[in-house]
Amino acid sequence: MRTTTTASALALIAALGLGAQASAQDAPAMPGEGRTVQPMTSGIAEEIFQHEILFEGLRRLGYEVEDPLEGEYAVMHVALGQGDADFTGVHWNLLHQEFFENSGGEDRMVKLGTFIDNVLQGYLIDKATADEHGITNLEQLADPEIAAIFDADGDGKADLTGCNPGWGCELVIEHQIPEYGLGDTVRHNQGSYFALMADTIARFERGEPILYYTWTPLWVSGVLVPGEDVEWLEVPYTSLPNNPDATPEDTSAEGKNLGFAVDEIRVLANRDWAEENPAAARFLELAEIPINDVSAQNLLMQQGEDSMEDIERHAEEWIQENSDRFDGWLEEARGVEG
Repeated sequence: MRTTTTASALALIAALGLGAQASAQDAPAMPGEGRTVQPMTSGIAEEIFQHEILFEGLRRLGYEVEDPLEGEYAVMHVALGQGDADFTGVHWNLLHQEFFENSGGEDRMVKLGTFIDNVLQGYLIDKATADEHGITNLEQLADPEIAAIFDADGDGKADLTGCNPGWGCELVIEHQIPEYGLGDTVRHNQGSYFALMADTIARFERGEPILYYTWTPLWVSGVLVPGEDVEWLEVPYTSLPNNPDATPEDTSAEGKNLGFAVDEIRVLANRDWAEENPAAARFLELAEIPINDVSAQNLLMQQGEDSMEDIERHAEEWIQENSDRFDGWLEEARGVEG
């Protein structure tokens, strides 16, 4: 009896041991185990969502993700070039090229994949004013009478809700205003973009004419819908600072020349870090989020779901809804030899 019991116990122990070994073999590889990663963001709340998706992927690879550093885009590039941060998910491939080159370029950093494709920028006015006065082109604002339609502060100039200093888009606007002969008729209002846009939307809701700059993905085009509430303005010709070779094909979308290069948002990483962490780099290279998904999440924020808990929940829900793709990125990243 004792011999049978002992044999049974040994068999059970052996089975448990094999099960534990199998479980260990089935556990996903953790190439980032014991390593930390330091991300950096712009601090703009509407750009947190896509970063949270990247952070979760890195955690599933075993990395400990530090709280992100924050800084303007130019500062962000300097930090990445110097190795003070490891990566960011908000590098605009064309718009931020000068920041990239001035911070060490390809010697110091590497651009990974296409994170968000077909991102747009440009100038818009309310549709009612566009239809009433036949305004389709930014150049028409060189006419003082046309410009005065958009005068919100009584100085006779059109008030353009513009781009924050340090974002990169302000350099294009400040170049184009004199280039298109608008220096005497258009004022580029800068400061806190989202506060200025809140005032712009309030004026629209009162039935007043509005003129503003925006980009996609962003919630603004979910509140002021192009083709319904507002219209994109064309520019008379393509003219970009530091890019004299840009053509109308480079800046055209929606059937119009919008004046800004049609761009893509990429993950930008410190080169040394990417080479030392090939699995993480591969995951960041594969990650891709449809632009409409980002805009939809941004609209939820604008409608009140804007706490950090809300944003984290949005990211978790996106991962669950796109689990096949997300898990595929992780699987491929784990297969990279370090």
